[in-house]
Amino acid sequence: MSGDNNPYAASFGSPMTASASFAPQASAPSPAATAGAAADVVSDTTTATFARDVLQASLETLVLVDFWAPWCGPCKQLTPVIEKVVREARGRVKLVKMNIDEHPQVAGQLGIQSIPAVVAFKGGRPADAFMGAVPESTIRQFIEKNAGPATDDRAQEIEAALAEAAALAEAGDLQNAAGLYAAVLDAEPEHAGAFAGLVECMLTAGDLQSAREQLALAPEAMQKDPAIAALTKKIGQIEEARKLGDPVALEHQIAVNPDDHAARLKLAKIRNVEGDREAAAGHLLWIMKRDRTFEDDGARRELLQFFEVWGPKDPATIAARRKLSSILFS
Repeated sequence: MSGDNNPYAASFGSPMTASASFAPQASAPSPAATAGAAADVVSDTTTATFARDVLQASLETLVLVDFWAPWCGPCKQLTPVIEKVVREARGRVKLVKMNIDEHPQVAGQLGIQSIPAVVAFKGGRPADAFMGAVPESTIRQFIEKNAGPATDDRAQEIEAALAEAAALAEAGDLQNAAGLYAAVLDAEPEHAGAFAGLVECMLTAGDLQSAREQLALAPEAMQKDPAIAALTKKIGQIEEARKLGDPVALEHQIAVNPDDHAARLKLAKIRNVEGDREAAAGHLLWIMKRDRTFEDDGARRELLQFFEVWGPKDPATIAARRKLSSILFS
């Protein structure tokens, strides 16, 4: 899912202002977006642009200059390997290629006598170099040596974005929350937490159809994630509750006859999808206290289904589990 076709697209640090339509978002980056990102770290330079492309750029990040020529066989072996490693470095290093047949001056000034030659520039000056078509492992070690070990900044950035998205959703700002979840999916297409958050925004907005369609896009491996499985159950609960009748009429039925367990069970299911978890659990616990045989202990089984959707750390789950235990073991 790329920013080009994503109505929620945003960088992690920027505010969202676009309107949200809650259309299903495919969790995969577009080939065009992937190619565009890779092109940013691999480029060609000339004598005229060397100062800008290499010296100035190396003030901010490590720059490797690959000196090559069209007639050089080892150059043709090295170039695809070093390009691959640089692209996989996720912006920690840039690769600038220089054809010495067309632009011999810089290579001459650096005293390069054979190619391929790769020179690392840091802080505006050459810092290290290697010669020849070395193996991929050597290139990786060379980058680690000069750029330093990879940090976990990306993971921290994603966690911060998820936390912000959750806070926005809690505050009712579904548009910006959905935007951040979608931005995380742009960066990590198989991030189950972000995928679940986006579906949850659709459900909270009342767009059951989009939520159902979005869940259908989840990769098979992601469908086994507890958060995704819980959302599948939640959608089933919403669809069932819509067929259970008028909650006001059900309230009247149990007011007239508190032991109308069938009406109370329906009302519990409705209150659950409305978000009144305490009331939903309360109705089921009432049934359990009065008649454990009703629908073959159906109230307890339904409550356990609620717990799966709410999650084990939800306050409503914790409180209801305590009450359930006191009923079961009293």
